[in-house]
Amino acid sequence: MNSNRKLKSRDLYLNKLIAFKDTEPVKIITGIRRCGKSSLLKLLVEYLKENGVEGSQIVEMNFESNDYKNMTSDEVYSFVKEKCYKKRAYLFFDEIQRIDKWEDAINALRVDLDCDIYVTGSNAYLLSSEYATYLSGRCVEIKMLPLSFKEFIQFNDFELKKVKSALRGEKNIIIDVNAIQYALSEVFESYLHFGGMPGIADVGLEQDKAFALLDGIYSTVVVRDILEREKRRGQRQITDSLLLKKIILFLCDNIGSSVSSSSIGNTLVAEGLLENGSRKGRPSTHTIQAYIEALVEAYFFYNIKRFDIRGKELLKTLGKYYVVDIGLRNYLLGLRDRDRGHILENIVYLELLRRGYDVAIGKLDDMEIDFIATNATDKLYVQVTESMIEETVRKRELTPLQKVSDNYEKIILTMNDGQVTYDGIKQINLVDWLLA
Repeated sequence: MNSNRKLKSRDLYLNKLIAFKDTEPVKIITGIRRCGKSSLLKLLVEYLKENGVEGSQIVEMNFESNDYKNMTSDEVYSFVKEKCYKKRAYLFFDEIQRIDKWEDAINALRVDLDCDIYVTGSNAYLLSSEYATYLSGRCVEIKMLPLSFKEFIQFNDFELKKVKSALRGEKNIIIDVNAIQYALSEVFESYLHFGGMPGIADVGLEQDKAFALLDGIYSTVVVRDILEREKRRGQRQITDSLLLKKIILFLCDNIGSSVSSSSIGNTLVAEGLLENGSRKGRPSTHTIQAYIEALVEAYFFYNIKRFDIRGKELLKTLGKYYVVDIGLRNYLLGLRDRDRGHILENIVYLELLRRGYDVAIGKLDDMEIDFIATNATDKLYVQVTESMIEETVRKRELTPLQKVSDNYEKIILTMNDGQVTYDGIKQINLVDWLLA
């Protein structure tokens, strides 16, 4: 991050950390590399200092730095213990998964010191069963994602304003720091183009610079968080970088589509995508699944399961994958508009995660509902389509929702303006919903 640039707030995540401040659980912030975890720790440090915590009470260690990356877990423990005196300590460990047996140090510090511990990591291996045995019930996960559309507006120094409209009461416009006005749809197209990685705001909304930044993120995720990690773990080996890239491209090209490990292998072989690589012939389904799991663990893709509405159970077959950031997808595949519907689905899926929902695909007989979103108190049925103007599309989107017999909210998100209601089912403008 540009050191001269003031940290932009990520209130959604900062407020979660503040809510857990000075509680026993270790706070573990997870998410893909460069989604803002390090900046979030800095924001919390700022908050602590503004609220009476002295700098001497705070220990920050970033294990991407040469100062710390070659430490052993014992050395981490000794380093921190020497810095902690009589007052309560606030300990921040950034990308700690790079330290072998790091969980030993964290657990020992938790037991031996009067401290509040915050950890970040770019791999779900942080929360593996091995780690869980050390902290069973004594950790809380804060799942971090790239910028929402609302955050994208803020990070790029735009301001959202409501103005009078000749057609309908009010409309939203965007104003930049030079008081230049933009239609909200223009800025949303930029979000679909560049994605939500916070670093984009530092380099500016220019394709060459943005894609150079995304190239760096992609390469680092693949090398450090997948290939190197597998080598360190010494378990299943993800060693074929060509196969890994082909699977990434396949999943990027098929976001929101039903896929399986066997269908991926069949497609890669049928299209000759592995003929000139290091692998010969068809990779096994087990191998492909291991590679996909590594990508999910690195938060590059999210796997969404099907839920049988009548049977009230999750199904094991034919899930879907969504990419963590549309900008990364555009960098890898090039810009194109032919699968815009699935891109919009991807945006909505990530937003539902941000809002704290568990999300599944709804299966109802031979029909499908894009998302069933549930939390402790609520359930929401969501369809996503670019337009509802055509009658055939309206029928396709409405019918499965009409067949659900419960009274939970049912919405269809579309790029059409305004809000329409069909027998209690709301059609809402997708961009307005993102900003709500």
